[in-house]
Amino acid sequence: MTRIPHEMSGEPNPLRALTLDRLRSRTSMKWRAYPEDVLPLWVAEMDVPLAEPIVRALTDALELGDTGYPAGTGYAEALAGFADKRWGWEVAVERTAIVPDVMLGVVEMLKLVTGPGDPVVVNSPVYPPFYMFVEHMDREVVEAPLGADLRIDFDALDETFRRATTGGRRAAFLLCSPHNPTGTVHTADELAAVAALADRHGVRVVADEIHAPVTAGGVDFVPYLRVPGAENGLSLMSASKAWNLAGLKAALAIAGPAAAADLDRMPEEVSHGPSHLGIIAHSAALRYGTDWLDALLAGLDDNRRLLADLLAEHLPAITHRPGEATYLAWLDCRALGLGDDPADVFLRRGRVALSSGIPFGTGGAGHVRLNLATSPELLTEGVRRMAAALD
Repeated sequence: MTRIPHEMSGEPNPLRALTLDRLRSRTSMKWRAYPEDVLPLWVAEMDVPLAEPIVRALTDALELGDTGYPAGTGYAEALAGFADKRWGWEVAVERTAIVPDVMLGVVEMLKLVTGPGDPVVVNSPVYPPFYMFVEHMDREVVEAPLGADLRIDFDALDETFRRATTGGRRAAFLLCSPHNPTGTVHTADELAAVAALADRHGVRVVADEIHAPVTAGGVDFVPYLRVPGAENGLSLMSASKAWNLAGLKAALAIAGPAAAADLDRMPEEVSHGPSHLGIIAHSAALRYGTDWLDALLAGLDDNRRLLADLLAEHLPAITHRPGEATYLAWLDCRALGLGDDPADVFLRRGRVALSSGIPFGTGGAGHVRLNLATSPELLTEGVRRMAAALD
């Protein structure tokens, strides 16, 4: 397993490439959901240009008119090469399937291993679509809250698995790895403990690993399917978060060796959802976009340090534990006395948009999630606006 130090990629920091005027010309959700006087630091889109290898791959495809139906295993092969170099993980290409995106893939995997009314366990606070999508598919969301250290509380998880499977019910654990919003990277020992508990209680694990490439310096991501005992697990991965490709739809479902038959039962129509151009873009990112990624990761490391300094100077009452992964910061604002939804106060008084902690479930009230994948200047302005909201 090889890993290029973040600061040695040789690429310029992509977080410094775009001006505010250029960003405001974008038509994506991040820059269109709020009026122009609001600084958006909420949804997980990055303020970066596309990596040049992705631009070239898409341009070549468009010039060729290569805009038909997707085919082949190129995306899975690209992920396999990336996973081997980054994580020492051998992806079995024959146990993969292309899905439209990670959350739709999560839904399809949960449909394979649970039925209507069955419980799906999540570690709150957690990505809000875990609640919305699971409830919309007629499953019951059951929380096993993270511990005070923002890591998995295994006593709570054990008890939740026990209750979820009472009476022989089928249950699944929807694992967020790395964890959104806290940025927690689960260790190999923690993931092996998850697998052991799941096996003991007969719970199936579906892992959302979309943020896997976005780790802080000195932190190693461990794929769930790489740990002992995870043979019947299912994982979802995508290049979308690390290379800012959410609008170019594609993701991969990956089955452990004991779950291959489950993946084979996925309805054929699911494969019609991914975009051919999305697959081209994601494959180029994984094959040729690693120097760009390392420059991004170095910039994110700088921004994590900057955010910690800014909060200490301007908002010392906010409790913040820098994340080990993702480009999202989970801020405990309860000491500010702004109530359950401080994001609303920061928006109204400071004109800065953050994600409210309330939709993240138990443990989210009084918190906000901040997207730090922007320029140092805009990050600084965002914290300045938060502080001004308290005046």
